[in-house]
Amino acid sequence: MHQIKSMSAIVAIVGRPNVGKSTFFNRLIQRREAIVDAVSGVTRDRHYGKSDWNGVEFSLIDTGGYVLGSDDVFEKEIDKQVELAIDEADAIIFMVDVESGVTGMDEDVANLLRRVNKPVFLVVNKVDNSKRAEDAVEFYSLGLGEYYTIASINGSGTGDLLDDLVKVLPEKEKEKDDLPRFAVVGRPNAGKSSFINALIGEERYIVTDIAGTTRDSIDTKYNRFGFEFNLVDTAGIRRKSKVREDLEFYSVMRSVRAIEHSDVCILMLDATRGFDGQVENIFWLAQRNNKGIVILVNKWDLVEGKETNTIKEYTQKIKEAISPFTDVPILFISVLTKQRIYKAIETAVQVFENRQKKVVTRKLNDIMLPIIENYPPPAYKDKYVKIKFCTQLPTPYPQFAFFCNLPQYVREPYKRFLENKLRENFDFTGVPVTVFMRKK
Repeated sequence: MHQIKSMSAIVAIVGRPNVGKSTFFNRLIQRREAIVDAVSGVTRDRHYGKSDWNGVEFSLIDTGGYVLGSDDVFEKEIDKQVELAIDEADAIIFMVDVESGVTGMDEDVANLLRRVNKPVFLVVNKVDNSKRAEDAVEFYSLGLGEYYTIASINGSGTGDLLDDLVKVLPEKEKEKDDLPRFAVVGRPNAGKSSFINALIGEERYIVTDIAGTTRDSIDTKYNRFGFEFNLVDTAGIRRKSKVREDLEFYSVMRSVRAIEHSDVCILMLDATRGFDGQVENIFWLAQRNNKGIVILVNKWDLVEGKETNTIKEYTQKIKEAISPFTDVPILFISVLTKQRIYKAIETAVQVFENRQKKVVTRKLNDIMLPIIENYPPPAYKDKYVKIKFCTQLPTPYPQFAFFCNLPQYVREPYKRFLENKLRENFDFTGVPVTVFMRKK
């Protein structure tokens, strides 16, 4: 397998509705999703995915599809989307459509993009014959220089575009820093900034009651409660304009970067709002990126009518929402009274250590093989699977390969059984564990 450069560059696709952004996006992530997401039951967010080209991996964000409604609604929204892409992405693909030629909206977007000092790729879509290739010339008028002609429906022309795109993406230097990197993520107003303030004991982050006032801060080193750690670009984005916060997209986009750059995600939620769809999205995003996760339920002091078992019930509800990956610490805290803040950091450090854990092959086999012997994989089509050996792969997070004669016959439930046994015996709380079957 070719080496994938470790990087987490973000590429955003912008443009008017119906120019073919989603087709292009789906095309790019297809190949990858099939490989990466062998997890059943993960609802895929249609607008975020990973792709790789010639061994360079990047995240792709499709800014379209979030805005439903008429054209005039879209007019207002597209500026926000472009602004967001400008703030957050490392490179921007601006897609236009040769059939409709240059429209007023395209010009508006181009005006915004001309002022940016990030790589912008102007991509003319639906160019599937030479006549259309000639027509594409008019897009020079957008003042963005050279353009790429593609047909996203069959993928022609996308190779040249991707070749040039991956050249400009920043390479992530491998930090020699062994400190845990924590990202505090969650919905606006869940109490992220207040948590960080309480944690570090300084009002470094401006907090007001308006949603979305956090300024950005890239990795900052802290030493607190005897733990040293880095805090990653917490709530991320410099807000130029007041963006409507209820748009799922914005908070997901903001979380993407923070999550990708961290080891452990501290997912914060407001107890009075519950573990809703948006929080769930962020959870699966962290899980899909193989990050450690700690869930903090904040504002527990505000929940009405607490009986003795409400914490239990609440925990149960969350576990149902995150199943099958339920081996995640859930802590109830109050940022206001600083209750259990220390515990939260201690837990995050523990999860970080679990994520780095390496199990010696011999020990792994000594424990796992007898378990497998007692509960072998069920026969499939009269074929018996024999697992002979297992080892942990040398990846930055826990992945295990089990070698057997018929890997294709091992089904999901059995892999899950193996994962649970690994968890029971080696403590991987808070960390996604991947199990692969390999041919021996």
